[in-house]
Amino acid sequence: MASLKLSLLAETLIASEIVQLGATIKQKINAGEKIYNYTIGDFDSTQFPIPNELQEAIIEAYNKGFTTYPAAEGETELRNQVSRFMETQLGTKYATNEILIGAGGRPLIYATYRAIVDKGDKVIYPVPSWNNNHYVHFTEGEHILIEATPENNFMPTAEQLRPYIKTASLIALCSPLNPTGTTFKKQELEAICDLIIEENKTRREDEKKLYLMYDQIYWTLTFGGAIHYNPVSLRPEMKEFTILIDGISKSFAATGVRVGWAMGPAAVMAKMRSINSHVGAWAPMAEQHAVAGYFKNETAVKKWFIHFKNEIAFRLDAIYAGIKKMAESGLPIDAIPPQAAIYLTIQINLVGRQTAKGILLKTQEDVTAYILNEARLAIVPFYAFGASKKSIWYRLSVGCCKKEEINEMLQMLKTALEKTSKVEALA
Repeated sequence: MASLKLSLLAETLIASEIVQLGATIKQKINAGEKIYNYTIGDFDSTQFPIPNELQEAIIEAYNKGFTTYPAAEGETELRNQVSRFMETQLGTKYATNEILIGAGGRPLIYATYRAIVDKGDKVIYPVPSWNNNHYVHFTEGEHILIEATPENNFMPTAEQLRPYIKTASLIALCSPLNPTGTTFKKQELEAICDLIIEENKTRREDEKKLYLMYDQIYWTLTFGGAIHYNPVSLRPEMKEFTILIDGISKSFAATGVRVGWAMGPAAVMAKMRSINSHVGAWAPMAEQHAVAGYFKNETAVKKWFIHFKNEIAFRLDAIYAGIKKMAESGLPIDAIPPQAAIYLTIQINLVGRQTAKGILLKTQEDVTAYILNEARLAIVPFYAFGASKKSIWYRLSVGCCKKEEINEMLQMLKTALEKTSKVEALA
């Protein structure tokens, strides 16, 4: 049978390594294995149900018959409430024509790329980061990868960006960052904003500006002394060049409810609205009305954030403390203190070590497989987010973590690490 010939895009699209890892995990679970699945940036709804008030509002909206097409730009009432919510929470003022509602953050990110990036345009983004490589591929842009380092909590710096901005069309940033759960420091984000502002002053009126796409979908989930900073709040001039991506997916454990919003220049939002309309990536009518109603209940929203953040922080802190205890005992593992989101960045340095069965762990892929098979722990290597294949860092997500299983998981991980040894010691 002749091979199936499809579009160049389809033929060259890279499969998600997280999805591939997920298939392996599913096979193990179906075979009866107990797996601590901390791979996906999602929530176990038995552990993290959406707010009761939001759920009731969704049911009520369907009962009232809100089941038709919504407005292409989003229902006016929801955009009004998003405007009020963001001004109250972050101090960012956006008119309704500067807000676009979509079916979660993903289609809005896609629309941002489509609205700004032409074939061959340079797109600057850090690695590790979530899915920017795929969106650049979709738009046939030129990838400009910035390898972020643990010394800067895996956040890119202005000095790293500076050599590439002169001919770039888009900088794609995320804070709190997926996959690391780390945030920009105020001074560093200000420096990046100043870089963009100064660059745009040099561009002609008829020339495409340098835009910043700033994904802040996790901004409500900051812990300890971590503070979320927004480029438009820090530098009001940035409003002209910034597209903010946000929504309820992570803030309200509502990944499947599919209500997100982009905020930016009205002219850009209008073009993104047209793109979204052709794709049909609207948030459902009922959910839009429900979210608008829920946002009016400020007491319920405030109560939710307190509860939700405490539950996430407990899991992150408990796992971090367990890993640091292992590191202090000399085991080849470490972690960055949790700052934000639902992720913990951990380091597992087993390459070159031998397992109890005499198997040499030659690559980080070997290490990933060993941790899955021996510790029954599924986590995502940073190379799945564009980092080097030699990266010894991982994303651990607590969205599906059950509190009562944390100690059990940590003991399994500790035992697996103890079963490895340096090759030199065996000679």
